[in-house]
Amino acid sequence: MAEITAALVKELREKTGAGMMDCKKALAETAGDTEAAVDWLRKKGLAAAAKKSGRVAAEGLVGVAANGVVGAAIELNAETDFVARNDAFQGAVTTVAKLAVDSNGDIESLKATAYPGTGRTVAEELTHLVATIGENMNLRRIAKLEVKDGIVASYVHSALVPGLGKIGVLVALESTGDKAKLADLGKQIAMHVAAARPEALDIADVSTANLDRERAVLVEQARASGKPENIIEKMVEGRIRKYYEEVVLLEQLYVIDGETKIRKVVEAAAKDVGAPVTLTGFVRFQLGEGIEKEATDFAAEVASMAR
Repeated sequence: MAEITAALVKELREKTGAGMMDCKKALAETAGDTEAAVDWLRKKGLAAAAKKSGRVAAEGLVGVAANGVVGAAIELNAETDFVARNDAFQGAVTTVAKLAVDSNGDIESLKATAYPGTGRTVAEELTHLVATIGENMNLRRIAKLEVKDGIVASYVHSALVPGLGKIGVLVALESTGDKAKLADLGKQIAMHVAAARPEALDIADVSTANLDRERAVLVEQARASGKPENIIEKMVEGRIRKYYEEVVLLEQLYVIDGETKIRKVVEAAAKDVGAPVTLTGFVRFQLGEGIEKEATDFAAEVASMAR
């Protein structure tokens, strides 16, 4: 059986919001398997959802840039929030985001790209910036969207300066229609993505593993009601539809009106734009998602509870 470490308990606690002792018990019951422990807690009604908490675990900035039919998003991390307000750091994020638009979407290739006016590559310029500012930095990720005919719209929530903030979104719309109206639609949908946090574009894009896992949890929850198997099956299918409405962009209710699915919003836009519109992709970067901060006294807290 795997050792139930303080780090494992902390990870599970942050993912589920469950109490520490419940997290320890869940890990003990699942031989230290964190993902299985999340499901165990949900089945017991001790965790509301399997989504990770929204706590930011790294500082820096997300940068987005778009140029008509192509757009890119990057995340550049630093050690403190103070650096995010540094003009040199902001300038670097803006420049790298613009370079990303013309890149092939590969982070290593982006790092090897020439940084304008310096004679250095992007990676070398960031090393220079580390020496200048005095904090470690990491170009963590890049994503790029492109359409043949249409628009890639961008949006940054609560931007510090244009194109830079903690949440950056790109939305790709294919259409031969009016580009200005298409850009307005793209921005509205991008704002929705920032707020609604979809995980997939369409139902077909939902991970099979995630769907199977969700179904297994829902089946066990439904069985706890004591209903017959045929009723349980209907209950689960209803909840799966609800799950799609939570995680699939085209199935989500538009946050602007709270009643129309995004799929219908896009279909209805054809009349205003003057041609059919297809939502082909989106990117949502939130600063620090998936990176965990170090705990300072959590191990001592867990140790004290074990006595």
